[in-house]
Amino acid sequence: MSTVLVIAKEPVPGRVKTRLTPPFSPSEAARLAEAALADTLDAVLATPADRRVLVLAGNPGAWLPVGFEVVPQCPGGLDERLAAAFARCTGPTLLIGMDTPQVTPALLATGLEFERCDAWFGPADDGGFWALGLAAPDPELLRGVPMSVPETGRVQRCRLTEAGLTVRDLPALRDVDTAADALAVAGKVPSSRFAVLHAALTGTGVGRAP
Repeated sequence: MSTVLVIAKEPVPGRVKTRLTPPFSPSEAARLAEAALADTLDAVLATPADRRVLVLAGNPGAWLPVGFEVVPQCPGGLDERLAAAFARCTGPTLLIGMDTPQVTPALLATGLEFERCDAWFGPADDGGFWALGLAAPDPELLRGVPMSVPETGRVQRCRLTEAGLTVRDLPALRDVDTAADALAVAGKVPSSRFAVLHAALTGTGVGRAP
């Protein structure tokens, strides 16, 4: 049974996308986070998978479409929370976050194809990773990996290869963390909820990027 996991936070002002403030207010940053999450969930819904699971810190809202199981994030650091998410799965699994509204169903479908590999790794431009796919989920592959530091992606990918897994790479994507990230990503998906809201908040116009 194939699974797509989305790990996310409830888009509450002051708790999400704090690096967008300033120039955005906490409320605006939360609205951008909600739009990015909604775009991501739409892409997951259009991806051929048996299960779609939202691993959520907080409570679901009107932004959650039908078709997702919702489970709470466990306590602990991000490595423990990601490990616990994989521990809920028994078949091919792809995990993504809520920071890449430019993701597409085709890209996610690729990350569930394990005929020629044991793992998929999606690097992020900031040195982390936006996606991790495992043919046979093993929580120990994530525990102890330092998260949210420049070497996160390198360490995580090395963990996979050191375990003897054949790893293939997905295209690198840019996470939305800063205002510059938001502008760049909005320019890549001008018709998305995220880009339309970003244009409305900034007056930059849909489709522009630095």
